[in-house]
Amino acid sequence: MSMSDSDTSSQGSDYKNFRQVIRDRLLYEMLRSAKSKDSKSAWKVLIMDKLTVKIISYACKMADITEEGVSLVEDIYKRRQPLPSMDAIYFIQPTKENVVMFLSDMAGKSPLYRKAFVFFSSPIAKELVNHIKRDSSVLSRIGALREMNLEFFAIDSQGFITDNERALEELYGDDEGSRKGSLCLNEMANRIATVFASLREFPLVRYRAAKSLDPTTMTTFRDLIPTKLAAGVWNSLTKYKSTLPHFPQTETCELLIVDRSVDQIAPIIHEWTYDAMCHDLLNMDGNKYVHEVPGKAGGPPEKKDVLLEDHDPIWLELRHAHIADASERLHEKMTNFVSKNKAAQMHQGSRDGGQLSTRDLQKMVQALPQYSEQIEKLSLHVDIAGKLNRIIRESCLKEIGQLEQDLVFGDAGTKDLINFLRVHQDVTRESKLRLLMIYASVHPEKFESDKLSKLMELARLPQDDMNAVYNMRLLEGSTDNKKSSLGPFSLKFDVHKKKHASRKDRTDQASTWQLSRFYPMIEELVEKLNKGELPKNDYPCMNDPSPTFHGTSQSASIQANQVSTPHSMRSRRTATWARPRNSDDGYSSDSILRHASSDFKKMGQRIFVFIVGGATRSELRACHKLSTKLKREVVLGSSSIDDPPQFITKLKLLTADELSLDDLQI
Repeated sequence: MSMSDSDTSSQGSDYKNFRQVIRDRLLYEMLRSAKSKDSKSAWKVLIMDKLTVKIISYACKMADITEEGVSLVEDIYKRRQPLPSMDAIYFIQPTKENVVMFLSDMAGKSPLYRKAFVFFSSPIAKELVNHIKRDSSVLSRIGALREMNLEFFAIDSQGFITDNERALEELYGDDEGSRKGSLCLNEMANRIATVFASLREFPLVRYRAAKSLDPTTMTTFRDLIPTKLAAGVWNSLTKYKSTLPHFPQTETCELLIVDRSVDQIAPIIHEWTYDAMCHDLLNMDGNKYVHEVPGKAGGPPEKKDVLLEDHDPIWLELRHAHIADASERLHEKMTNFVSKNKAAQMHQGSRDGGQLSTRDLQKMVQALPQYSEQIEKLSLHVDIAGKLNRIIRESCLKEIGQLEQDLVFGDAGTKDLINFLRVHQDVTRESKLRLLMIYASVHPEKFESDKLSKLMELARLPQDDMNAVYNMRLLEGSTDNKKSSLGPFSLKFDVHKKKHASRKDRTDQASTWQLSRFYPMIEELVEKLNKGELPKNDYPCMNDPSPTFHGTSQSASIQANQVSTPHSMRSRRTATWARPRNSDDGYSSDSILRHASSDFKKMGQRIFVFIVGGATRSELRACHKLSTKLKREVVLGSSSIDDPPQFITKLKLLTADELSLDDLQI
């Protein structure tokens, strides 16, 4: 059960990003390898279970799969038509149920398929292999029996999830330390290990240590979650090290395992980039957005499902841009198209003078006979940006966002929050809840007084919302927060005596756009890890690094001071709330991100960060940004990726038995 000989580690000469490696393994190492010379048909059937079908769909397009000779994709648990002249590829989890289904397909005198090429997503137990071997009629029909060791979803070019949606509930809920929690951690550890088996990377494993302010205080299961997970990952890696051919014997990358206690604010605060706002405010179903397009022959508008993913070049360019920046760029794209099109210019000339809005330009372009797929994409994003800006105006989001960031950076306190809640009583319930959750994170000592409950009464929040605020205590990084206001924030910046804050302004990065001061804590942690400055007491190593291992970037100090080339200002006026505070170019903060898919050929060793309990889009964005800055691919992993509404619902579930996560649309 071997892997291919293609070099996928970060020390390989032909560097491919994280998702490209996963895609190549699935297409070439699995699908393309399933060929038999005596097969009469060039086409094959691909059979998967509920998990593996998602693994494939996140990494490959249907066109990619078809190109490798797959004509039909089937569910192993559904009744299937016999195709005895065709070969079948099974990509399945190594469970007893799946093995039984496979044997039932291929055993006896009339198997469903001519030959079976079986690929397991993770290591299979010996007893299951023996179970397969006992059936002699099946053995002669097996073309391959291999472990792919690929059991995770590559949700981004630099991100993956282990699909443990209930991790927060099972690990941090009232029933902590239960059998469910242990099973969850075990599954998570095994799936994380398959990431390194797939890439043929052997990491230096570091983790957030359990911290107690008082040595006499007993350490709880919650405190030990990163430690237990690191031990589980290390256990799986040592097995791979001794059993997988060509698996590195010395460290090739770094893995940092943390949990949500290192940053309780990132999943809650309003993130002002295009990608994050789409998922936060537009009620999207995953990456699917419902877009209204003009009806044919002047009929009513038609609804169309579109996917906001990497195949859309406009999405790829704008997803990490500030919403004000994205809006300006879209306006410029529309203006450029109209200026180059004679029909549009004539249409424009027939209108009254004055500057045209982006919406006017959009209607103009849609009326043209040359209305192409490219312009359809542009029109889609104009529509989305218009919706987002309308929500920002109508929901007072700029005022909410300003207060959120002022609370985080210590520029606002209790009085400011009280004043806001009194003046803005029409603000949505969710926005008020998120403000109070941020306040509770910055001021954990308020849990012990009645201040928090009075604020919630002022905000008129119902009991289940109040539960979400109080359940944040279950994510704290310390078991003894009563003796210090630092409580769960002992791993963050030192809190000033006069300025109660959970972040410091970054002196090395000027905020180009207002409301973009906030940054997730993993940005700070990864930079310290890269420089070799992460405290070993707080973040110990699971394995002692080899003498030859050099994880830190040699030119980190030079790269940290690099400033990207500024772009010229737009002629169109920027909305007052979004104007740059400290910069006149309007682009510096995002220029790094627009080139996030830049040349990886000179990249150093990879850095992996895994967050137990759900990651955020701001953290994914930070990894893209850091990859360019540090010249090392930074890959984010988590049990799930959560937008604020999902995360808040999960928090409520920690102490609410009557609620069910199945009701969530994730």
